[in-house]
Amino acid sequence: MLIAVGVLLAIIATPLGSTLASTMVGHVLIQIPLLGAAGFVLGKSLEPKIEATLRTWNAGGIPGILLASLAIAFWMIPRWLDGAVTSTAVDMAKYGSVVLLAGVPLGWSWDRLHPIARGVVKIEFLAMLFRLGWLYLISPDRFCNNYLLTDQVWLGRGLVIVGIALCITWLIPLFFGEFSQDRAAPAESGRATPG
Repeated sequence: MLIAVGVLLAIIATPLGSTLASTMVGHVLIQIPLLGAAGFVLGKSLEPKIEATLRTWNAGGIPGILLASLAIAFWMIPRWLDGAVTSTAVDMAKYGSVVLLAGVPLGWSWDRLHPIARGVVKIEFLAMLFRLGWLYLISPDRFCNNYLLTDQVWLGRGLVIVGIALCITWLIPLFFGEFSQDRAAPAESGRATPG
């Protein structure tokens, strides 16, 4: 939890926040994920204290995941990325909403989700990365007035690279992790024992 608070203070109270927001890659692929990760850690550390409340309104994790998804999607809109650069109020709203409406609910909800629902969320997240990456790469016009077209192209490439890296990371357990061991166990148990 101390690390999460340290990350938040470093982004909010030092020049690190404005430095990261000076490029689209730093803004979207570093600053926003760091804020979300700090919120996630804070949510996990607060979870035991409000377990009874979470069982009531977030039993299956769906409400928290929906809230987090909406907050993340909002900050992927170029208009608001621009606003966060030009307006201190919008920037502060970004810090608060990414931490409290995306990271914290994600921390409260991820372990509560059914594995199939987790898979659906992962697939939709990957689809968002590839859609946005493709859009930023092919667009001849700038979406954000505060960033150059080259920044936009670099962000498009970065989103596609992150999407590919996550695909590989999430597929590895299917071939080498618990899932592959579970699939191998029935085949081995079905073999005839020498008698």
